[in-house]
Amino acid sequence: MRRALAGVALAVTSMVALSFLIPLALLVQSEARARSTTEAEQRASALAPVLALTTRSRDVQQAVSGLDSERRLAVHLPDGEVIGDRHAPESALARAERERETLAMDTDDGWVYLQPVILAGDRVAVVESFVPRSELTRGVVLSWGVMSLLAVGLVAGSVLVADRLGARVVRSSRELSRASNALGEGDLGIRVEPAGPPELKEAGRAFNSMADRVVGLLATERELVADLSHRLRTPLTALRLEAERMGSAPGSERLTAAITHLQTEIDSIISAARSPLAVGPPGGGTADGSGDGNGDGDASGDGAAGSRCEVSGVVRRRVEFWAVLAGQQGRPCGLEVTDEPTPVRLPYDDLAAVVDALIGNVFQHTPEGTAFAVEVERTAGSVVLCVDDAGPGIADPDLALERGVSVGGSTGLGLDIALRAARTTRGDITIGCGPLGGARVRVELGLAAAVPPAGTPSRASRAVRAAARRGRRTTPDRGGTPG
Repeated sequence: MRRALAGVALAVTSMVALSFLIPLALLVQSEARARSTTEAEQRASALAPVLALTTRSRDVQQAVSGLDSERRLAVHLPDGEVIGDRHAPESALARAERERETLAMDTDDGWVYLQPVILAGDRVAVVESFVPRSELTRGVVLSWGVMSLLAVGLVAGSVLVADRLGARVVRSSRELSRASNALGEGDLGIRVEPAGPPELKEAGRAFNSMADRVVGLLATERELVADLSHRLRTPLTALRLEAERMGSAPGSERLTAAITHLQTEIDSIISAARSPLAVGPPGGGTADGSGDGNGDGDASGDGAAGSRCEVSGVVRRRVEFWAVLAGQQGRPCGLEVTDEPTPVRLPYDDLAAVVDALIGNVFQHTPEGTAFAVEVERTAGSVVLCVDDAGPGIADPDLALERGVSVGGSTGLGLDIALRAARTTRGDITIGCGPLGGARVRVELGLAAAVPPAGTPSRASRAVRAAARRGRRTTPDRGGTPG
């Protein structure tokens, strides 16, 4: 924009300068010629009274010398004598004498003016006044140079002013663009100082107002999440009391552990929702790599290191967790995990949420007794997690990957959790038909290049993981209406 404004100023000012410069240059040239010819005519006219009084050579010579010190005057007497230097052609002199009319003409050397003077006895003398060519253009080149310099100065000044104005506009535009990008990347504290033209100032104020509104909406949403999570404590307390009443009945210990885990998750959601606003993609990670909330902490080193974890270790733990329920429902469960290292740049909890969402969809959307299998393999640049089942499959894979879209009574968040986690590692997710005859969900996770330095736990990542678990534990999605 800055270059465009300077170019427009250069073009417009150049056209204006030329429109004045060319006529002025021609006018200066014309005025210089008119000045020189007028002086020559005046010198010739001054000799006419002298010739009317006397035609003696001595007197005429004296008069010519007094009027012309540069030898530009000449007198052609009736007897053929010429006093002074002659420059006019013979034909022109004969014509002026014969027709007794004033003549002016251009020659190779300059400009000649012939003025006939009628004497006594019907005789005719001709006065010749000559102007050299250099005299006709005296001062013209200098005037043209001065005008050209003024024109160049005018154009340069206008371009400089336009450039400064453009720089001011561009600076304000870039600041607004930088702030917009920062806000889009999650910097909720970014604001701009309105500057520049009135329109850009108004845009800056509108941006600040929008950013404040976004922060307010996010804060309201987080408070709503915290309030809704808090409401779950009442039925959870009732469920805990029922578990205590069961005493030592079969399965009571597992039910109590599940209730404890659910209580921990609810507390985590409330804490994350009411922490200061921070926006970041899933995978911000916790530094400690704490477990999955089921007593499956990552003390063995398979979990997060900063924001890393081993896919193989996480999958083994989660499949072991779901295998108990699969045995109760008569579901054959297969697991095949590569022995190669499978590090990815995701926290343990985020990856565990992905595995739980995929396996949970199988339990939710396929009949009891339906077999499923989990496989982890490593490629040159990624780790591939595949979950296959022998159910009815997924009719519309594209619709299944849309967040919140589900017609089976679920939240529609399960596959979206997996998709966002995959894209955090620059991977992707695909849905197709598996070897068991049902659906195959293939999640590709990019390999972590190196172990990053340990950092502090990310509030944003905790908030994302808590929201993911909320969507996962409500109703995992699968089958013809996946999450």
